[in-house]
Amino acid sequence: MFDIELVGKVGSMALIDRQNDDIDYNIIARLGRELKPGYIWVTSGATEIGRLDYIHRTGFELRGNDSDVKTDYAAQGQTILMETYRRFVDSRYSIRQFLVEHQHFNDPDKCAHLRDALLRCPKQGAIPIVNYNDPVSYEENRKMEIQALRATHEKVVECIDNDETASQIACLVKPHYLLLMTGLDGIYVDVHDPSTLVREISAPAYDDVIAKINHYQHFCSGASRKGANGAHAKLEYVKEPLRNGTTVYIASSRYPIRDVLSGQAPSTKIFVDRD
Repeated sequence: MFDIELVGKVGSMALIDRQNDDIDYNIIARLGRELKPGYIWVTSGATEIGRLDYIHRTGFELRGNDSDVKTDYAAQGQTILMETYRRFVDSRYSIRQFLVEHQHFNDPDKCAHLRDALLRCPKQGAIPIVNYNDPVSYEENRKMEIQALRATHEKVVECIDNDETASQIACLVKPHYLLLMTGLDGIYVDVHDPSTLVREISAPAYDDVIAKINHYQHFCSGASRKGANGAHAKLEYVKEPLRNGTTVYIASSRYPIRDVLSGQAPSTKIFVDRD
């Protein structure tokens, strides 16, 4: 029924040790040890890790056009991010970097090529590590391309952030689970009150699950960083994977993947309960 066991995504801020302005190696080490063939891992963090690395080496931040600075940081951070995952992933497994852009989801041929490459990985003992291709994509050009696509396409994928990227990959490969890891334990009615964590959003029919998601979106506002779209967008992106029968978890990166999937760690679980 499912092509892939899990598509997972971890956000930038979840990988950063803010107290020391460095990569949180403990989190990446734990995540890396859990990754295995049958998992597709979407990772943010290249831009922020590149920024911190540049500051550590020079003592100051880059100045200039925001798009240029983001490009330079992302290009620097990609090498560090992949090297760090390679260090902690089981040496028996290959890891493969996939850098994607919106065009890979809006062009049928590119979409099929990406899907086939991702689905070959489990059979070959490889784990795909996916990130948006920030080093060669800049916002002004992306907006022009998206505008042109909207003139001829009914539905257009923007890939504004890696939550959308992970959800689009889940639409491609039909995983059993889609896991979006963030800095919080899940979706809250009141983000300032831990007791309001929404543990489950489910119903026997797809349309009823979507109605419940729409309800909880009213309580979501704000984002963890500049350029992020927050919990409201996460809930929007997961709607399409749910249609395919994928079970969605939104959870904190503090917890092991296995504990989230088994229900031992707090999270928001979203699914169509057809049983």
